[in-house]
Amino acid sequence: MNKAVTDGVVFMPTPFSAGLDVWSRGDGTPGSDTYAGFATAAFVPADEDFGGCLEIQKTEGTQRLRYMVDTPILPGCYLRVTARLKAMAGVMPAVRIAAWAGRDDGTEVSGLATTGASVQLDSYGTVVEVSAIVGTGTRGGVDMPWGLEPTHGHFGLDLTGSNGGVVRIDDIVIEDVTEVFLRDMLSQVDVRDYGALGDGSTDDSAAFEAADAAANGRRILVPAGSYRLGSSVTLEHHVIFEGRVTMPASAILSLTKDFHLAAYVDAFGGDEELALKKGLQSLLNNADHESFDLSGRRVSLTAPIDVQAAVDNRETYAQRRVLRNGQLRAESSSAWDSTSVTSQASYSASNKWQLTGVANIANIAVGSLVEAAGVGREIYVKEINVGAQTLTLSQPLSDAEGTQTYTFTRFRYLLDFSGFTRLDKFEVEDVEFQCSEYASGLMLPRSGTVNVVRNCVFNRPKDRGLTSIGEGCQGLLVDYNQFITAEAGTDTQSRRSIALNTNANDVKIRNNRASQFRHFAVVSGANGVISGNHFFQGDGSDSGVRSAGIVLCLKATNTTISGNYVDNCFIEWTNEREPEPDFTSGFGFSGLSLTGNVFLCSNVADHFAFIVVKPYGQNHRVNGLNVSGNLFRSVGQVIDRVERVDDSFAPLDLSSMRNVHFDDNTYLNVGKGASNPLLVQHAQNTHAQTWVIDTGDRLPFGGYAMEVASLVLRSRPRDEANVSVFVTPYTSTREGAGQDQVHALWPEPIRGDVTLQVRMDY
Repeated sequence: MNKAVTDGVVFMPTPFSAGLDVWSRGDGTPGSDTYAGFATAAFVPADEDFGGCLEIQKTEGTQRLRYMVDTPILPGCYLRVTARLKAMAGVMPAVRIAAWAGRDDGTEVSGLATTGASVQLDSYGTVVEVSAIVGTGTRGGVDMPWGLEPTHGHFGLDLTGSNGGVVRIDDIVIEDVTEVFLRDMLSQVDVRDYGALGDGSTDDSAAFEAADAAANGRRILVPAGSYRLGSSVTLEHHVIFEGRVTMPASAILSLTKDFHLAAYVDAFGGDEELALKKGLQSLLNNADHESFDLSGRRVSLTAPIDVQAAVDNRETYAQRRVLRNGQLRAESSSAWDSTSVTSQASYSASNKWQLTGVANIANIAVGSLVEAAGVGREIYVKEINVGAQTLTLSQPLSDAEGTQTYTFTRFRYLLDFSGFTRLDKFEVEDVEFQCSEYASGLMLPRSGTVNVVRNCVFNRPKDRGLTSIGEGCQGLLVDYNQFITAEAGTDTQSRRSIALNTNANDVKIRNNRASQFRHFAVVSGANGVISGNHFFQGDGSDSGVRSAGIVLCLKATNTTISGNYVDNCFIEWTNEREPEPDFTSGFGFSGLSLTGNVFLCSNVADHFAFIVVKPYGQNHRVNGLNVSGNLFRSVGQVIDRVERVDDSFAPLDLSSMRNVHFDDNTYLNVGKGASNPLLVQHAQNTHAQTWVIDTGDRLPFGGYAMEVASLVLRSRPRDEANVSVFVTPYTSTREGAGQDQVHALWPEPIRGDVTLQVRMDY
């Protein structure tokens, strides 16, 4: 590059023959004294070595010669100033290239190197050449690195030493020598050429931005060194990092053409944790990208990534952003250790979302799991008010009225978004959370809508895979993920890790695979879709205990569970989020549809069931349940039935069941395959006026025979004389000790055969 050639920039001073009125005896600025008419200086038109030249007798301690016309200083441009001279008589002085640096407003830029190396003249008539290079960058061979502040200079030379000597000076030459430093200038620009020092202390932010502005499509080179960027920097061109960058935590580095982890790792000297934090910081500060690519890299973490702390200028963000394509791996460190705090607190059903009077509250962390008597599964601390001694819960407690001691346990997550009060449309895609039994996987923000976790692997989490501590799961999409347990060799009843939980509505959990957790999903919101998943939780024990694969914590769940492979676990439906759990009004347990699933169990006790309803209070009923098109199979033994009521707290009110559809299911090795309506065939082989028709305990949940939907005679009714009797019986329901029998009543003793459809609901 040569600016004189490419841009027509004039660097060369006028020759002495054109007049000495542009050659200053001072600093070269306008108004300074010149050599025109000066008694001890003259133009010599015909020197044998120089042709025309300037002859000067040294009369001052430092005899200055400066060209008074502004010589431009351009970013990335390097100028060589050359002077040839010879001693003619008297005491021989020393000589050096010298300059004055100025701003646009004519003021001097102080503190810069303004002289080159000094050369002592030591013989008369011998031509000596001195030169120095000036430029914006601190480069090897640059005598005067000026940075970006000066815009022009006045160049010439100094004569130093004793006075009295006479010298002749050839025309001074100023030439662009940028190509000496930038052999590959056509492909990249060097931040040092724009004032970057890379000394670890000087703020090089302006130099980086100037290099970016000048790049014009070329790459930016950050050579070896430590470059402190004191403020946020955005680079719009590709960058090559040989050196490293340091920044304050609040400063943002946006590499818009290299927005991926590999570039950030290079930028921050191989520090992967810092690189990930800085990439996420830029992603959530309107970087010119919708996603941050982990470049397929494995990022080893020795501590949780607190994403909001990394993005400390934001607590909310609502634009779609994606983190994708890599692995986060927990390395052995005490930073992963869970912390537990015990504290006394009070709870009231009238203030169901809060604990009050919380002792020791300052030591309780947001995101802590809450445990105590009457506390349901997967309830977390959403917010804390230290001054008021209150904390907000992710869900109400089920039966915890009064004051008691609670335990608050804070698990540690590879990625922790709990610091965000709201985060919408954030997606994690194709990321493996390699928890290594040290850490949990991903904690969602306190609130947010339509966040997405897709095609991820949660590998061997210590405590939890994916955790919601509030409404950050509203409309959450959990698709095509794999949850791999760390407890495969542990008996089911001893397992404690949970793949995921949700709190808010409209969650979609689809096409995931989960192995041998205590629970696959604890779901507290309504209107969800759970489909296409395979979750299995068996162990090697004979007649082993099994835990719930899916726990539905709301009685009005309005959830569809379809096309799943439910393997050695069950669906548990509770109302454990109700502080006053007794039924008083409403629909009861309603809105659940189980269709097209495959249910399989092996090595279980015969009382095992795939569908369990667990009321936490009295007088509950089912009002809206569809179980159809499912396959229920037991391997190795016959189980009694596939559905049951867990009456640990209370039974169901079987007299109030509504809208229960239990049909078109397939039962293999199931003793009592339930159906509603239940088709019952009865053969009355002896004459009786009252036929006692048993449902065989095949009504769902051991329900009552509430209604007879139809009764069809399959053979002629015959009286005791074997004469056909053309009469129709009527029925009486809820007969027998279990209220599961139907009586068909005739006007006289009759024998024959009937088929009935019996319902256990209204």
